[in-house]
Amino acid sequence: MASVVGTSVRLSIFGESHSAGIGCTIDGVPAGIPIDMDELQAFLDRRAPGRSDTATRRREADAPTFLSGILDGHTTGSPIGAVIENADTRSGDYAGLRTVPRPGHADFPARMKYGNWHDVSGGGHFSGRLTAPLCVAGAIAKQALATQGIEVVAHVSSLGPEGIPDEPLNELELDIAQVAALRAHSFPCIATDAAARMEAAILRARDELDSIGGVIECAAYGVPVGIGDPMFDGIENRIARLAFGIPAVKGIDFGAGFCASYLTGSKNNDPYTIRDGQVATETNNAGGILGGISTGMPILWQMAVKPTPSIGQKQQSVDLDRMEPAELAIKGRHDPCIVPRAVPVAEAACALALLDLMIEDGRFKYPAPRR
Repeated sequence: MASVVGTSVRLSIFGESHSAGIGCTIDGVPAGIPIDMDELQAFLDRRAPGRSDTATRRREADAPTFLSGILDGHTTGSPIGAVIENADTRSGDYAGLRTVPRPGHADFPARMKYGNWHDVSGGGHFSGRLTAPLCVAGAIAKQALATQGIEVVAHVSSLGPEGIPDEPLNELELDIAQVAALRAHSFPCIATDAAARMEAAILRARDELDSIGGVIECAAYGVPVGIGDPMFDGIENRIARLAFGIPAVKGIDFGAGFCASYLTGSKNNDPYTIRDGQVATETNNAGGILGGISTGMPILWQMAVKPTPSIGQKQQSVDLDRMEPAELAIKGRHDPCIVPRAVPVAEAACALALLDLMIEDGRFKYPAPRR
Protein backbone atom coordinates (compact mmCIF):
# COMPACT_ATOMS: atom_id res chain seq x y z
CA MET A 1 0.00 0.00 0.00
CA ALA A 2 2.44 2.68 -1.13
CA SER A 3 0.85 6.12 -0.69
CA VAL A 4 3.56 8.37 -2.12
CA VAL A 5 3.17 11.13 -4.73
CA GLY A 6 5.18 14.01 -6.15
CA THR A 7 8.44 14.73 -7.98
CA SER A 8 10.16 17.76 -6.42
CA VAL A 9 7.79 17.88 -3.45
CA ARG A 10 7.16 14.30 -2.35
CA LEU A 11 4.30 13.44 -0.03
CA SER A 12 3.91 10.14 1.83
CA ILE A 13 0.78 9.42 3.89
CA PHE A 14 0.51 6.73 6.56
CA GLY A 15 -2.06 5.34 9.00
CA GLU A 16 -5.58 3.96 9.04
CA SER A 17 -8.92 5.42 10.07
CA HIS A 18 -8.85 3.76 13.50
CA SER A 19 -5.10 3.31 14.03
CA ALA A 20 -3.38 5.17 16.87
CA GLY A 21 -2.63 8.01 14.51
CA ILE A 22 -2.33 9.16 10.93
CA GLY A 23 0.25 11.43 9.37
CA CYS A 24 2.56 12.38 6.58
CA THR A 25 6.10 13.20 5.58
CA ILE A 26 6.77 15.95 3.03
CA ASP A 27 10.14 16.12 1.29
CA GLY A 28 11.34 18.98 -0.89
CA VAL A 29 9.61 21.99 0.66
CA PRO A 30 12.04 24.93 0.37
CA ALA A 31 13.64 26.31 3.52
CA GLY A 32 12.56 29.66 4.91
CA ILE A 33 8.84 29.50 4.07
CA PRO A 34 6.87 31.23 6.87
CA ILE A 35 4.20 28.93 8.31
CA ASP A 36 1.29 30.43 10.23
CA MET A 37 0.15 27.60 12.52
CA ASP A 38 -3.16 29.29 13.34
CA GLU A 39 -3.94 29.58 9.65
CA LEU A 40 -2.89 25.96 9.12
CA GLN A 41 -5.18 24.75 11.92
CA ALA A 42 -8.09 26.84 10.59
CA PHE A 43 -7.62 25.11 7.23
CA LEU A 44 -7.68 21.66 8.87
CA ASP A 45 -10.79 22.60 10.86
CA ARG A 46 -12.68 23.11 7.60
CA ARG A 47 -12.19 19.39 6.83
CA ALA A 48 -12.39 17.99 10.37
CA PRO A 49 -15.36 15.79 11.38
CA GLY A 50 -18.02 16.62 13.94
CA ARG A 51 -18.23 20.35 13.24
CA SER A 52 -21.83 20.58 11.92
CA ASP A 53 -25.16 18.77 11.61
CA THR A 54 -24.36 17.92 7.98
CA ALA A 55 -21.22 15.93 8.94
CA THR A 56 -20.41 12.72 10.78
CA ARG A 57 -20.76 12.85 14.56
CA ARG A 58 -17.24 11.46 14.96
CA ARG A 59 -15.29 14.24 16.71
CA GLU A 60 -11.56 14.64 16.12
CA ALA A 61 -9.36 17.61 17.03
CA ASP A 62 -7.17 17.08 13.94
CA ALA A 63 -4.39 19.07 15.61
CA PRO A 64 -1.10 17.88 14.07
CA THR A 65 2.11 17.43 16.01
CA PHE A 66 5.08 18.42 13.85
CA LEU A 67 8.09 16.21 14.49
CA SER A 68 10.50 17.90 12.10
CA GLY A 69 10.92 20.37 9.27
CA ILE A 70 9.48 23.51 10.90
CA LEU A 71 11.43 25.67 13.35
CA ASP A 72 10.79 29.20 14.63
CA GLY A 73 7.74 29.50 12.41
CA HIS A 74 9.59 28.65 9.17
CA THR A 75 10.37 25.55 7.14
CA THR A 76 13.93 24.28 7.62
CA GLY A 77 14.33 22.49 4.28
CA SER A 78 14.46 19.06 5.93
CA PRO A 79 11.60 16.56 5.56
CA ILE A 80 8.48 17.74 7.37
CA GLY A 81 6.94 15.05 9.59
CA ALA A 82 3.47 15.42 11.11
CA VAL A 83 1.22 13.12 13.14
CA ILE A 84 -2.48 13.47 13.99
CA GLU A 85 -3.90 11.39 16.84
CA ASN A 86 -7.03 9.31 16.26
CA ALA A 87 -9.08 9.72 19.43
CA ASP A 88 -12.80 9.16 18.77
CA THR A 89 -12.86 5.65 17.27
CA ARG A 90 -15.46 2.88 17.56
CA SER A 91 -13.90 -0.10 15.81
CA GLY A 92 -16.68 -2.40 17.03
CA ASP A 93 -19.06 -0.73 14.58
CA TYR A 94 -17.14 -2.44 11.77
CA ALA A 95 -17.18 -6.02 13.04
CA GLY A 96 -18.26 -8.43 10.34
CA LEU A 97 -17.13 -6.36 7.33
CA ARG A 98 -14.41 -8.90 6.53
CA THR A 99 -17.22 -11.31 5.77
CA VAL A 100 -20.03 -9.10 4.41
CA PRO A 101 -18.61 -6.24 2.29
CA ARG A 102 -20.31 -2.84 2.09
CA PRO A 103 -21.64 -1.85 -1.34
CA GLY A 104 -19.75 1.14 -2.69
CA HIS A 105 -16.73 0.55 -0.43
CA ALA A 106 -13.36 -1.12 -1.08
CA ASP A 107 -14.07 -4.00 1.34
CA PHE A 108 -14.39 -6.74 -1.30
CA PRO A 109 -11.51 -5.85 -3.66
CA ALA A 110 -9.25 -5.12 -0.66
CA ARG A 111 -9.96 -8.56 0.79
CA MET A 112 -9.08 -10.18 -2.51
CA LYS A 113 -5.88 -8.13 -2.97
CA TYR A 114 -4.51 -8.21 0.58
CA GLY A 115 -5.60 -11.68 1.63
CA ASN A 116 -7.94 -10.30 4.32
CA TRP A 117 -5.00 -8.97 6.37
CA HIS A 118 -5.91 -5.30 5.86
CA ASP A 119 -7.49 -3.07 8.54
CA VAL A 120 -11.26 -2.80 7.93
CA SER A 121 -12.17 -0.52 10.87
CA GLY A 122 -13.54 2.74 9.52
CA GLY A 123 -12.33 1.79 6.06
CA GLY A 124 -8.70 1.45 7.16
CA HIS A 125 -6.24 3.03 4.73
CA PHE A 126 -9.06 3.50 2.20
CA SER A 127 -10.87 5.93 4.49
CA GLY A 128 -11.50 9.61 3.90
CA ARG A 129 -9.82 10.04 7.27
CA LEU A 130 -6.52 9.93 5.38
CA THR A 131 -7.37 13.26 3.75
CA ALA A 132 -6.47 14.94 7.06
CA PRO A 133 -2.69 14.51 6.54
CA LEU A 134 -3.22 15.43 2.88
CA CYS A 135 -4.64 18.71 4.16
CA VAL A 136 -1.63 19.20 6.45
CA ALA A 137 0.61 19.02 3.39
CA GLY A 138 -1.82 21.10 1.34
CA ALA A 139 -1.98 23.82 3.99
CA ILE A 140 1.80 24.14 3.88
CA ALA A 141 1.73 24.19 0.07
CA LYS A 142 -0.95 26.90 0.07
CA GLN A 143 1.15 29.09 2.35
CA ALA A 144 4.23 28.48 0.19
CA LEU A 145 2.28 29.44 -2.95
CA ALA A 146 0.98 32.56 -1.24
CA THR A 147 4.58 33.82 -1.07
CA GLN A 148 4.54 33.60 -4.89
CA GLY A 149 1.26 35.50 -5.25
CA ILE A 150 -0.82 32.37 -5.93
CA GLU A 151 -4.22 31.91 -4.26
CA VAL A 152 -6.12 28.60 -4.32
CA VAL A 153 -9.89 28.75 -3.70
CA ALA A 154 -12.67 26.13 -3.88
CA HIS A 155 -16.40 25.81 -3.16
CA VAL A 156 -19.37 23.46 -3.64
CA SER A 157 -20.54 24.35 -7.14
CA SER A 158 -23.55 22.01 -7.24
CA LEU A 159 -25.09 19.46 -4.89
CA GLY A 160 -27.43 16.51 -4.91
CA PRO A 161 -29.80 14.98 -7.47
CA GLU A 162 -31.36 18.41 -8.02
CA GLY A 163 -28.01 19.92 -8.89
CA ILE A 164 -28.46 22.86 -6.52
CA PRO A 165 -26.07 25.48 -7.98
CA ASP A 166 -23.79 28.02 -6.36
CA GLU A 167 -22.42 31.13 -8.03
CA PRO A 168 -19.40 30.07 -10.15
CA LEU A 169 -15.91 31.28 -9.36
CA ASN A 170 -14.65 34.16 -11.50
CA GLU A 171 -12.89 32.48 -14.43
CA LEU A 172 -10.77 35.50 -15.39
CA GLU A 173 -9.42 36.96 -12.14
CA LEU A 174 -9.49 36.64 -8.37
CA ASP A 175 -12.71 38.11 -6.98
CA ILE A 176 -12.01 39.31 -3.45
CA ALA A 177 -15.74 39.55 -2.69
CA GLN A 178 -16.21 35.87 -3.57
CA VAL A 179 -13.34 34.84 -1.29
CA ALA A 180 -14.76 36.99 1.52
CA ALA A 181 -18.18 35.37 1.09
CA LEU A 182 -16.66 31.89 1.27
CA ARG A 183 -14.76 32.73 4.42
CA ALA A 184 -17.86 34.27 6.02
CA HIS A 185 -20.04 31.18 5.51
CA SER A 186 -19.75 28.04 7.62
CA PHE A 187 -20.94 26.10 4.56
CA PRO A 188 -18.49 26.41 1.61
CA CYS A 189 -20.68 28.32 -0.84
CA ILE A 190 -20.44 31.84 -2.26
CA ALA A 191 -24.18 32.54 -2.34
CA THR A 192 -26.02 32.47 1.00
CA ASP A 193 -29.25 31.10 -0.49
CA ALA A 194 -27.34 28.25 -2.20
CA ALA A 195 -25.71 27.31 1.11
CA ALA A 196 -29.10 27.18 2.83
CA ARG A 197 -30.64 25.00 0.12
CA MET A 198 -27.67 22.63 0.11
CA GLU A 199 -27.66 22.23 3.88
CA ALA A 200 -31.39 21.44 3.80
CA ALA A 201 -30.84 18.82 1.09
CA ILE A 202 -28.12 17.10 3.15
CA LEU A 203 -30.29 17.02 6.26
CA ARG A 204 -33.18 15.50 4.24
CA ALA A 205 -30.87 12.76 2.99
CA ARG A 206 -29.69 12.12 6.55
CA ASP A 207 -33.28 11.82 7.81
CA GLU A 208 -34.03 9.35 5.00
CA LEU A 209 -30.95 7.27 6.01
CA ASP A 210 -29.48 8.08 2.60
CA SER A 211 -26.70 10.27 1.18
CA ILE A 212 -26.00 12.67 -1.69
CA GLY A 213 -22.97 13.80 -3.71
CA GLY A 214 -21.99 16.87 -5.66
CA VAL A 215 -19.37 18.82 -7.58
CA ILE A 216 -16.53 20.96 -6.20
CA GLU A 217 -15.04 23.78 -8.28
CA CYS A 218 -11.46 24.86 -7.57
CA ALA A 219 -9.40 27.73 -8.98
CA ALA A 220 -5.77 28.79 -8.65
CA TYR A 221 -5.20 32.49 -9.28
CA GLY A 222 -1.83 34.05 -10.05
CA VAL A 223 -0.17 31.00 -11.64
CA PRO A 224 2.45 32.34 -14.08
CA VAL A 225 2.42 31.35 -17.74
CA GLY A 226 4.66 28.45 -18.79
CA ILE A 227 4.30 26.02 -15.87
CA GLY A 228 3.88 22.35 -16.73
CA ASP A 229 4.70 20.00 -19.62
CA PRO A 230 2.89 18.30 -22.51
CA MET A 231 1.79 14.67 -22.63
CA PHE A 232 2.15 12.93 -19.26
CA ASP A 233 3.41 15.68 -16.94
CA GLY A 234 0.91 18.43 -17.66
CA ILE A 235 -0.89 20.43 -15.00
CA GLU A 236 -4.04 18.39 -15.57
CA ASN A 237 -2.13 15.14 -15.01
CA ARG A 238 -0.56 16.35 -11.76
CA ILE A 239 -3.76 17.73 -10.26
CA ALA A 240 -5.83 14.73 -11.34
CA ARG A 241 -3.40 12.24 -9.79
CA LEU A 242 -3.67 13.93 -6.41
CA ALA A 243 -7.41 14.54 -6.69
CA PHE A 244 -8.13 10.91 -7.51
CA GLY A 245 -6.33 10.02 -4.28
CA ILE A 246 -9.30 11.53 -2.45
CA PRO A 247 -11.81 8.77 -1.63
CA ALA A 248 -15.20 9.25 -3.37
CA VAL A 249 -13.84 11.36 -6.25
CA LYS A 250 -15.18 9.85 -9.49
CA GLY A 251 -14.45 12.50 -12.11
CA ILE A 252 -12.20 15.47 -12.91
CA ASP A 253 -12.48 18.07 -15.65
CA PHE A 254 -10.79 21.35 -16.50
CA GLY A 255 -12.29 24.61 -17.76
CA ALA A 256 -15.36 23.87 -19.84
CA GLY A 257 -14.55 20.18 -19.39
CA PHE A 258 -17.03 17.72 -20.84
CA CYS A 259 -19.24 20.62 -21.89
CA ALA A 260 -16.58 21.56 -24.45
CA SER A 261 -17.55 18.49 -26.47
CA TYR A 262 -20.93 20.12 -27.14
CA LEU A 263 -19.41 23.38 -28.40
CA THR A 264 -18.07 24.41 -31.78
CA GLY A 265 -14.45 25.42 -32.07
CA SER A 266 -15.44 29.05 -32.53
CA LYS A 267 -17.28 28.97 -29.20
CA ASN A 268 -14.76 26.87 -27.27
CA ASN A 269 -11.60 28.75 -28.29
CA ASP A 270 -10.51 31.53 -25.93
CA PRO A 271 -9.71 34.69 -27.95
CA TYR A 272 -6.47 36.43 -26.96
CA THR A 273 -6.38 40.05 -25.87
CA ILE A 274 -4.13 42.52 -24.03
CA ARG A 275 -5.15 43.30 -20.44
CA ASP A 276 -3.06 45.59 -18.22
CA GLY A 277 -0.15 45.21 -20.60
CA GLN A 278 -0.23 41.40 -20.45
CA VAL A 279 -1.47 38.73 -22.86
CA ALA A 280 -4.76 37.32 -21.58
CA THR A 281 -7.88 35.62 -22.93
CA GLU A 282 -11.41 36.96 -23.07
CA THR A 283 -12.86 33.65 -21.84
CA ASN A 284 -11.32 30.69 -20.01
CA ASN A 285 -12.82 27.52 -21.46
CA ALA A 286 -9.32 26.02 -21.40
CA GLY A 287 -9.22 26.37 -17.62
CA GLY A 288 -5.89 28.18 -17.81
CA ILE A 289 -4.12 25.20 -19.41
CA LEU A 290 -3.15 24.47 -23.04
CA GLY A 291 -0.88 21.58 -23.97
CA GLY A 292 -0.49 20.76 -20.28
CA ILE A 293 1.11 24.20 -19.72
CA SER A 294 -0.31 27.19 -17.82
CA THR A 295 -1.52 30.10 -19.96
CA GLY A 296 -1.34 32.71 -17.22
CA MET A 297 -5.10 32.63 -16.75
CA PRO A 298 -6.65 31.10 -13.60
CA ILE A 299 -6.33 27.31 -13.37
CA LEU A 300 -9.96 26.19 -13.18
CA TRP A 301 -11.09 22.62 -12.54
CA GLN A 302 -13.95 20.60 -11.07
CA MET A 303 -14.20 17.27 -9.28
CA ALA A 304 -17.24 15.04 -8.95
CA VAL A 305 -17.80 13.46 -5.52
CA LYS A 306 -20.07 10.44 -5.23
CA PRO A 307 -22.70 10.01 -2.48
CA THR A 308 -21.34 8.58 0.77
CA PRO A 309 -21.53 4.78 0.33
CA SER A 310 -22.20 4.22 4.05
CA ILE A 311 -25.94 4.71 4.49
CA GLY A 312 -28.43 3.63 7.13
CA GLN A 313 -30.76 1.83 4.75
CA LYS A 314 -30.52 -1.95 4.45
CA GLN A 315 -28.53 -3.05 1.40
CA GLN A 316 -27.98 -6.26 -0.49
CA SER A 317 -24.54 -7.87 -0.17
CA VAL A 318 -23.01 -11.36 0.08
CA ASP A 319 -21.43 -13.45 2.82
CA LEU A 320 -17.96 -14.13 1.42
CA ASP A 321 -17.29 -17.05 3.77
CA ARG A 322 -20.55 -18.85 3.02
CA MET A 323 -20.82 -17.54 -0.56
CA GLU A 324 -24.49 -16.73 -0.20
CA PRO A 325 -26.63 -13.56 -0.35
CA ALA A 326 -26.75 -11.43 2.79
CA GLU A 327 -28.51 -8.27 3.92
CA LEU A 328 -26.34 -5.54 5.40
CA ALA A 329 -27.26 -2.72 7.79
CA ILE A 330 -24.24 -0.44 8.20
CA LYS A 331 -23.46 0.80 11.69
CA GLY A 332 -21.18 3.67 12.67
CA ARG A 333 -21.12 7.44 12.20
CA HIS A 334 -21.02 8.67 8.64
CA ASP A 335 -21.43 11.87 6.62
CA PRO A 336 -24.76 12.09 4.76
CA CYS A 337 -22.70 14.12 2.26
CA ILE A 338 -18.92 14.17 1.94
CA VAL A 339 -18.82 17.17 -0.40
CA PRO A 340 -18.57 20.14 2.04
CA ARG A 341 -15.65 18.60 3.95
CA ALA A 342 -13.91 17.71 0.67
CA VAL A 343 -13.66 21.36 -0.41
CA PRO A 344 -10.40 22.08 1.48
CA VAL A 345 -9.08 18.72 0.30
CA ALA A 346 -9.53 19.87 -3.31
CA GLU A 347 -7.57 23.02 -2.45
CA ALA A 348 -4.85 20.88 -0.85
CA ALA A 349 -4.51 18.64 -3.92
CA CYS A 350 -4.35 21.64 -6.25
CA ALA A 351 -1.79 23.50 -4.12
CA LEU A 352 0.49 20.48 -3.79
CA ALA A 353 0.45 19.81 -7.54
CA LEU A 354 1.23 23.44 -8.36
CA LEU A 355 3.99 23.77 -5.75
CA ASP A 356 5.60 20.59 -7.09
CA LEU A 357 5.51 21.98 -10.65
CA MET A 358 6.70 25.46 -9.68
CA ILE A 359 9.80 24.04 -7.97
CA GLU A 360 10.41 21.47 -10.70
CA ASP A 361 10.27 24.16 -13.40
CA GLY A 362 12.60 26.45 -11.47
CA ARG A 363 9.91 29.12 -11.13
CA PHE A 364 9.69 29.19 -7.33
CA LYS A 365 11.33 32.29 -5.85
CA TYR A 366 13.23 31.14 -2.78
CA PRO A 367 13.27 33.21 0.43
CA ALA A 368 16.33 35.33 1.27
CA PRO A 369 18.86 33.79 3.69
CA ARG A 370 18.21 34.22 7.39
CA ARG A 371 20.24 36.95 9.09
